[in-house]
Amino acid sequence: MALLAVVSAAGLALDDRVLVGAPIWAKPLKFSLSFVAYCLSLAWMLSLLPPRFRRAGWWAGTVVAAASATEMVLITTQVVRGRRSHFNHETPFDSGLYDAMAVTVVVLWTASLVLAVLLFRGTLADRATAWAVRLGAVLALAGAGLGFLMTRPAPGQRRGASPTVGAHSVGVPDGGPGMPLTGWSTTGGDLRIPHFVGMHALQLLPLLLLALLALAPRFAPLRDERVRLRLVLVASAAYAAVLALLTWGALRGEPLIRPGGATLTGAVLITALTGAAAWVALRRPGPTPPAPPAPSLVSAPAQRPRDVRPVA
Repeated sequence: MALLAVVSAAGLALDDRVLVGAPIWAKPLKFSLSFVAYCLSLAWMLSLLPPRFRRAGWWAGTVVAAASATEMVLITTQVVRGRRSHFNHETPFDSGLYDAMAVTVVVLWTASLVLAVLLFRGTLADRATAWAVRLGAVLALAGAGLGFLMTRPAPGQRRGASPTVGAHSVGVPDGGPGMPLTGWSTTGGDLRIPHFVGMHALQLLPLLLLALLALAPRFAPLRDERVRLRLVLVASAAYAAVLALLTWGALRGEPLIRPGGATLTGAVLITALTGAAAWVALRRPGPTPPAPPAPSLVSAPAQRPRDVRPVA
């Protein structure tokens, strides 16, 4: 994926073709960078599994990597051909490639679900770390699952008859005015927004925990594992609420940069409740414990027992 990101960046610089209102190499660049973050996060999480689950985790991770690579080969093939990869049923060949991509997505999602189940069954380093990893995996699954909403026929489309079935945008055609870099619609709803936000909970919640651990030596309440666990749970609930709010807005055809009154009210309510819950979570339940060790991204190796000899 890292190599494909370099190739796609070169394509953006050298190939001036535009497809559905965006540079033709923008999609493989964004997908490859997203998969780099996604697969590195899963690889780290696999290192946290107890030994009895690592074999199953290895197989699930291998399936994720293979499915990701297969999807990117199909997307890049269509870029080289100058054809749309997603929602394309113009010719039997285009339709076959899109159907194959759909299969790889289902396989990838299922393998990620297996990893999430293993993370729930395993005993991780501490409760705060365990729940940051577990809830990040669950929210990522929810975000990935939201991608299936894009495959529904848009108004005026009909399965088996229309050359294009499905859309990123809601309320406006794909390819209209979009935000810089992301290309998200600025005139209507865009289901790519909750899809992106949900999938990257896999990185953001564990990063939040690492930030709490890094701040613990300076802020005494964060030294308590119970406080860190409560903050992780509060952040996860807030993340889920934001994901639901973004999905609701996108389905109503509402642009992200021009939210309506109901969406703004929901955002204010989520912010207020999250702030209040975080304040309650920071109240120390007992004596200040010692500062935790510096955060580490790898599991600690087992220590060798020292020889014990009787003293004469």
